[in-house]
This record gives sequence, C-alpha cells and structure tokens, in this order.
Amino acid sequence: MKKEWKIKQLGEICVFENGDRGKNYPSRSKLGNSGIPFINAGNLSERGITYDGLKYMSNKQYDLLSQGKIKEGDILFCLRGSLGKFSIVKGLNEGAIASSLVIVRASNLILKEYLAAYFGSQLCRDMINKYSNGAAQPNLSARSLKEFEIPLPPIPEQKRIVAILDKAFAAIDRAKANAEKNLANARELFESYLNKIFANPGEDWEEKKLGEIGKVSMCKRVFKEQTTTQGDIPFYKIGTFGKKPNAYISNKLYSEFRKKFSFPKKGDVLLSASGTIGRRVIYNGEPAYFQDSNIVWINNDEKQVLNDYLYHFYGACNWNSTKGATISRLYNDNLRQIEIAFPKSFEEQKNITFHLDKMLAKSKKLETIYQQKLDDLEELKKSILQKAFNGQLTIDN
Repeated sequence: MKKEWKIKQLGEICVFENGDRGKNYPSRSKLGNSGIPFINAGNLSERGITYDGLKYMSNKQYDLLSQGKIKEGDILFCLRGSLGKFSIVKGLNEGAIASSLVIVRASNLILKEYLAAYFGSQLCRDMINKYSNGAAQPNLSARSLKEFEIPLPPIPEQKRIVAILDKAFAAIDRAKANAEKNLANARELFESYLNKIFANPGEDWEEKKLGEIGKVSMCKRVFKEQTTTQGDIPFYKIGTFGKKPNAYISNKLYSEFRKKFSFPKKGDVLLSASGTIGRRVIYNGEPAYFQDSNIVWINNDEKQVLNDYLYHFYGACNWNSTKGATISRLYNDNLRQIEIAFPKSFEEQKNITFHLDKMLAKSKKLETIYQQKLDDLEELKKSILQKAFNGQLTIDN
C-alpha cells in the first residue's frame, strides 16, 4: 500500500442508518404494487436496484417511518440472509429499506463508487467472515460493519482507481454477457434437438402412459434422527440429489430397508419430484439411499422401453406438476398419466439414444468451456479489485 494511503474504519468515513424496526414498520402483507419502493435483499445487485418482485408502501406508511429512508447515492448493504449483497441507489429519490438492510452514506472523504468497489472485493468478504456470527444463517450488525477496515487513498487517487475499474468492469461485463449467451445457446441447441425427436414419432412407434411401463416407486421414509452428518451410506435428499450428500444412514438401516422395501435397480432413472421437477440421475448401483416421495422412479423392466431412452425422454417431458406458493410437486398419479412415445424396435431406441448421447456430450463440453470462461472472468475481477486496494492498479495491469 502506498505511503499516502490510510487505513480507516467505515464508521469514521461513512454515516449508517438502519431500517425502522418500530411499530410503524409495515408487514409484507400491508405492502402493495404501487407507491413508494420498499427494498429488500432480493432487490439488490451490484448493477443497481432490481425491480423484480419489488413491493411498494403507501405515502402514509412512508411518512410514519422514523428512519431507513433512502436517497440518491446511498449504498444499501445486506446484514442478514444474503449477507454482503449491496447496491448503489440510482434513479430513486425516495424509498425505504427492509430491516435486513442498512444504509451506508459516504462522507466527503470517500467516493461512493470507491466504497461500492470495496463492498464487492475479497477484502470486504474477509471482513464479513471475521465479524459475522458464523451461524447456519450468518448475520452481521451495523455496529460490526462500522468496524470494517478499508484502505483509503486521497480523493484524486480514488477517482483514478474508479475510472480504471469502470473501464475494466465494462469490458468484463461484455465478455460475461457473450459467454452467458453462448452457454444458453449450447443448452438450447441440445434441447431443441431433443424436443424434435420426441415431438415427431415414427410410424412404428407406440404410445403409452408411464404407469403402463412400470410402477412408480420410492424408498422407505428415513427420519431425521436416523441420519448423521458422517457415516456409512450416503442419503440423498432433494437438495443434494445429483450432488454431494450431506447426510448418511447406517449400514444396518440400509440393508434392512433395501431388503424389505422398494429400492432402485442399477440403471433405473431417478427423478426429482419436488422443487425443480424432472432432474434425473441414473442409479449406478453403488450403495446409496434416497428421500421418499421427493425422489422417485419408474420400476422399469426394460421389456418395452430402455432406461437410456427413458432418461432422454424425461429431458423433453412436459411435467404435469402442481404448483404451490414456493415449490412444485410431481405426484405419483401425475407421473403415471404422462404419455411416452417410443419405437417398438429396441435397435431404433438404441440408435436414438446413441445420437442423443453424442449431442449431449458435445453440449456438456461447450457448457464446460463457457462456464470456465465465466469463472475466469470472475477471478479476473477479483484480481483487479485486489490490485486496486493494494495500491497496485494501473491501466496496464
């Protein structure tokens, strides 16, 4: 760090204001679809306030608030839940914040753009990790946020750094937009090909309901007290389905339940039946257990439809799920009633799955390439910010 720079606490160079948590604080049920913006963590992004799902309060509700009223140029910082999310307020002259946010107002010693860059840096993330309470849902107090340390150069140097960051981040954003578009195109190309296959059945194809080719099955219920965070047999819940498990059951329970109750055969296609419907995994035969009702499968004997064909069909399936307030649910009867078209010839089923496997492999390869580009761009952004706060940032680097 350069010698003319100083280390300051945010409380020395910023003014903080919490949301109003008193009796006049409006409940979510009292908010409407028009009026004065009421901003919560879901409306924050580094690019500014987003209006998706934004709620509004009446003028009367707003006038009753004693604090938490925003103005142009404020920075809103999240203290709970999405800890560390932030936005600069642009284009809003009035509004109010949820109790999970805090308003940070820059003094004349620091540019709000420089402060926002700090909030997006690893330096700030390290401070969050230092001061947050470490709970399952970590949170931070405004008092702790005031103690965050920030390298502070003179204003002219702040302006120089912000100008370089603006130019660099604009270029990174353009590159990310291109990579995201290419990533979406790679997925859409395969999905288009997949849908075309199943939307145009041939002459020697048959159509049946899924319930006619096999019984809808699920594992026996496992209760929370029967699981551990470490153990013998991975227990996949809906949140870890297709991912890394975070719960386990004993060998004894696994052997007992596998012997007495429904259990998938090697090659059966497991399906997510809640949340994101239709996520699928081919069971590889390794010891594992799966959450009842949330993870199901068709007990398919492959006398009519090959499992590999069924796997790809699920990728093109229009699930007849019911939608609740927060999740979707695929009930067993919904699954039974879904119609599947398939060639009577196993050779044709194998030929279709062979070509789909090749297309899917190409699509996944492209997705990996573009996802890596996105990850590299994020790392580049972090590196630039690190240089900025170490006093090493120049146009050349």
